[in-house]
Amino acid sequence: MTQERDTLETDVLIVGGGPAGLAAAIRLKDLLSERAKRPGVKALEPSIMVIEKAAEFGAHSISGAVLDPSSLRELIPDFEASAPLGAKVSRDSVEYLFAESKFTLPITPPPLRNHGNYVISLSHLVKWLAGEAEKRGVDCMSGFPAASLLYDGDRVVGVRTGDKGIDKHGNQKGNYEAGVDIRAKVTILAEGARGSLTKTAVAKLKLDAGKFPMVYTLGIKELWEVPKGRLGKGEVIHTMGEPLGWETFGGGFIYGLSETQISIGLVVGLDYRDPFLDPHGLFQKMKTHPRVAELLSGGKMAKYGARAISEGGWYCIPRTYADGLLLIGEAAGFLNAMRLKGIHLGIKTGMLAAETVIEALEKDDSSAAVLKGFEERVNHSSVKEELYAVRNFHQGFKHGFLGGIINTGLLMATGGRGLIDPLTPSGGYADMEKLIDRYGAGTTRDFFERSRADGKLTFDRLTDVFHAGAIHEEDQPAHLHVADPNICETTCRTEYGNPCEKFCPAAVYEMVPKNDGNPKSLKLQINFSNCVHCKSCDIMDPYQIITWVTPEGGGGPKYDGL
Repeated sequence: MTQERDTLETDVLIVGGGPAGLAAAIRLKDLLSERAKRPGVKALEPSIMVIEKAAEFGAHSISGAVLDPSSLRELIPDFEASAPLGAKVSRDSVEYLFAESKFTLPITPPPLRNHGNYVISLSHLVKWLAGEAEKRGVDCMSGFPAASLLYDGDRVVGVRTGDKGIDKHGNQKGNYEAGVDIRAKVTILAEGARGSLTKTAVAKLKLDAGKFPMVYTLGIKELWEVPKGRLGKGEVIHTMGEPLGWETFGGGFIYGLSETQISIGLVVGLDYRDPFLDPHGLFQKMKTHPRVAELLSGGKMAKYGARAISEGGWYCIPRTYADGLLLIGEAAGFLNAMRLKGIHLGIKTGMLAAETVIEALEKDDSSAAVLKGFEERVNHSSVKEELYAVRNFHQGFKHGFLGGIINTGLLMATGGRGLIDPLTPSGGYADMEKLIDRYGAGTTRDFFERSRADGKLTFDRLTDVFHAGAIHEEDQPAHLHVADPNICETTCRTEYGNPCEKFCPAAVYEMVPKNDGNPKSLKLQINFSNCVHCKSCDIMDPYQIITWVTPEGGGGPKYDGL
């Protein structure tokens, strides 16, 4: 029996209410207004809709975050009058952390200089952008997760939103509402890193043909309230070294959001080799370093969050257009890993997408032949200029920190080329070593020990999840699909020691006793209500049997202030 569903029609549908998606909507409305003022121009009044899975705009938005305002200034020239800008960067430094000491680089490398930039809360900025879009007449709808794309052959014709009111057994509850089919002339995916619809579209339409696979990192962050004077307002510190050592890509950040608020976090490459590597544990260890502990002493952790970051760079960006479809922002991989920035690129690509959509609406043609204009606009913009110059950055760390630093210097000297161009990236989960190869025969999952949290400076995963505000209705289907749990209980346990327990920063995956009389028998338990939507499981599962899909609308973290 076919499920009857309501259908909504719109001209332009934007999936994802982050900086890229909202910038596209704002720019499109502004271009339409400018167009209407030109004499003799045929009227064009398309409907524009932005849908967001979070309960409110900004609730799932998280970044370090230091904002390069160049694109925002182009989008909204007077943004400084009303945008929630935390603090203008007052000082930059880069520190190398040894076991018990630090060394401050005498000169901050050019990519990490932040003169004229702002330390912000991304969630607050996104909420403000949504307000700006609504002022212009954009339909902004939160709590609407896009569950799947709608196709007519290979043409994308919209999305289907997720059903509401389904219990964990798949039965309809009293509050059941069927998802809605939203049909559009142009669908723009602005889901952020590892978007579920973007993932399926890239696979179905072969948008990654001839491209390197995307490389990701995991960013983990806490917001701290500290005594006044610990860190200057607008002060920006980036760290290298401890707790990552020489093998693992990544680094730390410490930002002065205000005189009493510090954003602190750790970015860890999701192309590591050690199956026992624990990004959350490493972040907690980072806070025990004397340099960091001194800053946080006497303070209180207020917020927590985590998310995947698309860091593959220019050669990993898939084809960004198809019939009826555009990919923008970090969903496509527009992020400068060397500068640790992507918000301005998301905004800029959203603006370029709007220019392309105007052309498609004028021609009444949303075919790939017309939407290809987006790629052409990107190639003639500051986006390509910036990303092409760092096109081999992350890949240079494939064989360790020292090689990466040398490669970075070569990139800066050669305009992004380095010694080898293109430099092949690591394979992410494919590079994870098996226990026997890493630690020798006889190693078991018991080798791994979780770090002990003191509840003041360091915290366990569940405490951090609480501070993420993560909420999912318990009586709903799990949005984390494991194709074959038996692999977790047998093969993965012996080959990798169940790395999902380590790479998940929210204690979603847990191997628990089977209670079958054998004390060594374990089964997989999925605590999906803990999920903070970081997507690390979808990325790093060594067997690629975990699939992240959108949960019921409104669920997930609440990153107010992050």
